[in-house]
Amino acid sequence: MIAIFFDGIVQGLQLSLLAVGITLIYGLGGVLNLSHGQFAVVGGVAAALLLEAGLNPFVAALGGIAGAGILGIIVDRTLLLPAYRYRGEERLLLGLILTLGLSFLIDGYLNYKFPEFSLTFQLPVPMVEIGGIAMRTASLAASLIAIVIFAGLFAFLRLTLLGKTIRSIIENEVGAELCGIDPSRTRTVIVCLATMMAGVAGVTQGLFSSLGTEMGPEFTILGLLVAVVGGVRSINGTLAAGILLGVVNAFASRYVGAYVAYIILLSVAMATILVRPAGLLARFT
Repeated sequence: MIAIFFDGIVQGLQLSLLAVGITLIYGLGGVLNLSHGQFAVVGGVAAALLLEAGLNPFVAALGGIAGAGILGIIVDRTLLLPAYRYRGEERLLLGLILTLGLSFLIDGYLNYKFPEFSLTFQLPVPMVEIGGIAMRTASLAASLIAIVIFAGLFAFLRLTLLGKTIRSIIENEVGAELCGIDPSRTRTVIVCLATMMAGVAGVTQGLFSSLGTEMGPEFTILGLLVAVVGGVRSINGTLAAGILLGVVNAFASRYVGAYVAYIILLSVAMATILVRPAGLLARFT
């Protein structure tokens, strides 16, 4: 029981890593990125290619994460520019169409180019015992990485000047512009940061499971689910929703199977949204 609960927390932290990028991009840019899961896969594929080139696994993982961030910058400065010319619903709808098309493009290319791809990292010590419970070191490593990233993100947003600038744009983009803040440059930084976190989620997926090129749409759907349940403008809510849904999914998968687990997951998400339509924590925090 405890082992299943821990696996659920690990899954939840990975879901939160995916979803927080969606939250940041939507909160700052007003664009709901439907290709976010594909950035996670790109990060994993880039890491695998660097591994095949003979690089150290740690360096390869960093390279894959950086690759996802670079792709995010390119997309932000090219594909999303037409959407940024609008505000409100027009920006949201155009962003949905553009990122949906991008997701099809990335999926098609990766599945064609790397049909047999699978990323798996092997740690030297596979299992450790904590309090009499055997735990996978890969799960512990993935959890620690996610916790460190979230702690760094909270510190960045609350303690740095750039973080406070980001918060001001999310609260009032027009007001921030009147104060001399350039939302365009700040958006690019956030898109890069968000896609790098997606890359981290893709790479760490290879730690405790395996990553395939076909997993992009699944990542996007799960990320959107967590973001909506937590509140699409709330980082705290995203973290809480990810852990909640991860634990629910772990127990459901163990006792009723993966297919029914997805139905239960969606049911819990729907029930949460009915009770809290704006999400668990609607405010940007």
